[in-house]
Amino acid sequence: MLLMTTAVFAQNSDNPWLVSGGINVLSLQNDFSNPLNDNQVYRKGDFPGANIGVPSLAVFRTIKGGLAIGTQFSLNQMNRETGTGSVDFFAIDAALKYGINRDGGVSPYFKGGWGFSSFDAIEGGDYDFSKSLTNTYFGSFGLNFKLGDRWSAFAETSYRATQDRPEVNYLLTSAGISIGLGSGDRDKDGISDKKDKCPDTPGLKEFDGCPDTDEDGLPDNEDDCPEEAGPIENKGCPDTDGDGVLDKDDSCPDVAGLAELNGCPDADEDGIADQEDECPEEAGPTENNGCPWPDTDGDGVLDKDDECPEEAGTGANGCPEVSSEIIEALNDVGLNILFAADSYRIMGSKAMKAFEALKDILDKNPKGIVLIQGHASQEGDAEYNLNLSRKRAEAVRSRLIELGVDAARLEVEAFGETVLAGDNSTAEGRAKSRRVEFKSKQQ
Repeated sequence: MLLMTTAVFAQNSDNPWLVSGGINVLSLQNDFSNPLNDNQVYRKGDFPGANIGVPSLAVFRTIKGGLAIGTQFSLNQMNRETGTGSVDFFAIDAALKYGINRDGGVSPYFKGGWGFSSFDAIEGGDYDFSKSLTNTYFGSFGLNFKLGDRWSAFAETSYRATQDRPEVNYLLTSAGISIGLGSGDRDKDGISDKKDKCPDTPGLKEFDGCPDTDEDGLPDNEDDCPEEAGPIENKGCPDTDGDGVLDKDDSCPDVAGLAELNGCPDADEDGIADQEDECPEEAGPTENNGCPWPDTDGDGVLDKDDECPEEAGTGANGCPEVSSEIIEALNDVGLNILFAADSYRIMGSKAMKAFEALKDILDKNPKGIVLIQGHASQEGDAEYNLNLSRKRAEAVRSRLIELGVDAARLEVEAFGETVLAGDNSTAEGRAKSRRVEFKSKQQ
């Protein structure tokens, strides 16, 4: 019934199958060359110029591009102008079809093929049906007019030549309506695979078959955050805190922050994000985890640089300095501590009394670090004398520690023969050079 009411399948790049149905018009181009089954020879003038019949049916399948293969059938009846007698007609063919501009509004096409035509003038009776069939060759031209995604109208004309029983040339023109079916739709979303940008995932027509999982108006294939709704200008990604850093890149998505800190705030502006800053309200260096360095003794020298962090000092190293008067007193006493040549042993009663006096001075002035500097005369090798001078300073330090002086207050330095106390060409000058001196430690 659908085909008899001219319903047709239109064929284009999305719809490989073409099943067509419509009306046909038969027009003889010459007289029959031999009699039909009723032994009469009919002439072109015996019939009207155009004989309208139904149906005209066809089924075609696209092979590649615009080329299709198929079969078609037409049924008609030619009534004589005299009103007596008629000829029943049908044609069944195999054909190749080639369409041009198949997706356009108007698509021309060509057909060519071979089949059978039948002109039967006997109504009923017992006869050999095969004798009414004649080989037929034909060529066709048609136009397809697009009416929608699937529907279109068509009209075509075919010039045909039969070979025998009878020999005759005729035009067969047909027209109808077309609808295309058969295109693939793997994801069953109603959009053909050819037009579907996401053929394996059901989607929406407005997005060419792609889904919009988060319903933010951006299809998943263009959405950098398909599971989270976000504005189109952010490629579908949200920015909850509005700091310009998308949530997917934001280490602190609920608190506005700085791009250079991955979206996290820095309240004290010390370059360390608050969640990593041990002192988020006070600016401090990275090496101290964002906290300012303490100055325990309040002397202006930070504990990290203060060699005496718990004792206020006046020196650059944060330690209290020993006054010049005390150093002078220590050196006055130290004149009594001399060493024999090539020796660092402390000997003699003068030296022992000198140590008691040194301890007394240091005990009365308990702040500050004192440097004990060892010296040597020019006798011997310079490197040897440097080591010897160090041993002399260490011997003095050890003796003072034995007497109860705080070891933390005493440090040693070695100068070897670089700082002489007298003319080393004389025995007296060399003896004065074998000594120690005291200095206040400064930076």
